[in-house]
Amino acid sequence: MTIAFIGLGANLGDAPAALRTALQALAALPETQLLRTSPLYRSAPVDATGPDFYNAVAALQTRLAPLALLRALQAIEQAAGRERPYRNAPRTLDLDVLLYGDERIATPELTVPHPRMGERAFVLRPLADIAPERVSAAQLAAVAGQRIEVLN
Repeated sequence: MTIAFIGLGANLGDAPAALRTALQALAALPETQLLRTSPLYRSAPVDATGPDFYNAVAALQTRLAPLALLRALQAIEQAAGRERPYRNAPRTLDLDVLLYGDERIATPELTVPHPRMGERAFVLRPLADIAPERVSAAQLAAVAGQRIEVLN
């Protein structure tokens, strides 16, 4: 079993409800157990447009291979009405594999660790809540200027 960290985000429709539904879907994945979830955060869009995002990070223990996990996440996004009209478009749901154990993966479909996670408070803050050993003080300091607030 591998511990994977999944970033969740949404900024269209009832985004908090979409994240709660996505967490239920993550918990229902085959050969997967939802271990921990961060509090919900609201943050300003980074490299994106539209209203504020709602974000969280979940820790999963899974037997799914990295690409099988990615495909399962994409199916959850599709079920939530995710469309991809252009890069960084507003979205009903976005699920990203942030970390998959200690693996480093670089394929056309998947890059792990997520290539921009170190630049985004909406990833680092919730990740630090559930896996503080995975986020350094220097990383948090680097994103301290980004607007983000914890909601619960």
